[in-house]
Amino acid sequence: MSSSTTSGRGDDAPDLVCVLDCVQGMVDALSCVRWKRHQDAVVELSEHGVVVIVEESGCLQAKVYLKSELFVEYDYAAEGRPRFGLSLGLLVDCLNMFSVPGCASSVEIRYPGPDMQLLLKSVDSQDACIHAEIRTRIPDTVSWDYHFEHAGDTPVTFTVRSAILKESVDDLEWPGSSIQIQFQPDPPSVIFKGEGHGDLEIEFSYYANPDLLIAFQCDHEVSYRYKYKFLRATTANVPSSVLKENRGSKVTIGRGGMLKIQHLVSVATQGIQSYHNVSRGAQQPSRIAFIEFFVKPEVDD
Repeated sequence: MSSSTTSGRGDDAPDLVCVLDCVQGMVDALSCVRWKRHQDAVVELSEHGVVVIVEESGCLQAKVYLKSELFVEYDYAAEGRPRFGLSLGLLVDCLNMFSVPGCASSVEIRYPGPDMQLLLKSVDSQDACIHAEIRTRIPDTVSWDYHFEHAGDTPVTFTVRSAILKESVDDLEWPGSSIQIQFQPDPPSVIFKGEGHGDLEIEFSYYANPDLLIAFQCDHEVSYRYKYKFLRATTANVPSSVLKENRGSKVTIGRGGMLKIQHLVSVATQGIQSYHNVSRGAQQPSRIAFIEFFVKPEVDD
């Protein structure tokens, strides 16, 4: 599959034309940040890739980074970084129409269409050609674009199996509760504590089970509380592919108690370990979408 270039294009040329050969991987990545049925998102385009931003109540924000290297074609012609808003649920549902279980399915994504739509079209399909149009809108201003900073010279962070993190957060559910996350440098451990109609505490000890707590960094005790509903949104929709592949999730507390949780989602066609991006002329050994959640801590009155 060849990739066109931006040279010789007219003024009405689209800002972006790209082709993805693993639709299910993109569905998994976007579903990870879909914590409620009706949810709007802001999409930002650049020569480096596509970023999808979702937020709620000024306290929770999620970003999906789809780097240009994930696409078999990525033809970017815009100046600056165009942004547009759309329904995240509608985008996921439309992409699902292009995903065929057990088969490699490719989709072309184009923006903007004649009426500023996001256009999707199946490619390399011998049976039928599917088209979809998603109406976009002028995006809302992202209420906070936090510049994450570490609280000191040593990052306060740990990496744990994604399945264990999800299971632990699920177990901590108390109606209307807050979850305290505490880092202790000696002995190195992380404690999740839920308070509601009772108390529940889950401790990750670095020395007790190195296979569970994959990595740990902390040189001073840190403790913050977070609303459970926001914390649960960071793990509730981690795709089954991530859990089966036994991937790790990274949890970091930054300056002011800002919580950052990172997941890695594969966007590779099953059975294919690398691919050839025509526009870059190089083999890419890993095709991973990066998911980041930011959660603000609770503030005492």
